[in-house]
Amino acid sequence: MLPQKLVAEAVGTFALVFIGVLAIANNAGLLGVAFAHGLAIAVMAMALGTVSGGQFNPAVSFALSLTGHQDWRTTLAFVPAQLAGAALGAAAALGVAGPARLDAAGFGLPALGSGVSVGGGFLAEVIATAFLVLVVVKVAIHQRHVLGGLIVGLTIVADILAAGPLTGAAMNPARSFGPALVSGEWGAHWLYWLAPLLGAALGALIANFTEGLKPRPVPEAMN
Repeated sequence: MLPQKLVAEAVGTFALVFIGVLAIANNAGLLGVAFAHGLAIAVMAMALGTVSGGQFNPAVSFALSLTGHQDWRTTLAFVPAQLAGAALGAAAALGVAGPARLDAAGFGLPALGSGVSVGGGFLAEVIATAFLVLVVVKVAIHQRHVLGGLIVGLTIVADILAAGPLTGAAMNPARSFGPALVSGEWGAHWLYWLAPLLGAALGALIANFTEGLKPRPVPEAMN
């Protein structure tokens, strides 16, 4: 089963990077870029989630192992597959769009926006990733919601609409790794690893801490 899971994780991450980078290169605008990333994750998670869980993100895999939802051996196998998929996705985007078009779009590489400090960008990535992983754990794992992939995808849309202009809203080290490898730009790459890993851990811990809690029923109004 493990080879199939690794292929699923590579293909899903490939799709995320390929579609996301090309949406940026095609000047899809903030809304278009947000939905390109969110829908890529949604459809791949719905298609491949029964194979590998549809993680497509080293930060998600890390958080699941940290909180006991997945063994570390699986995570250590998934992460290289995710990074390989991201690298191939960025390379495929380069082959399709060409170097001039991709260079004009910064190769779709997440980067700090004008006037955004390193500290501010770091905090934005932590919070955005925490939201994402909170939803992944609560909806896809705890609730096993049939529309979990779609709900996770919509969370990515919301995060990109909020933080995209500030940091690129990667929320995913693989999403940064692929374009960085193709472009050779590694300037703030550490931020797009450390902040998502921290945010993912925070989101998963909050999800676990609140598991099993149910709201009290509202008492019926007295006649």
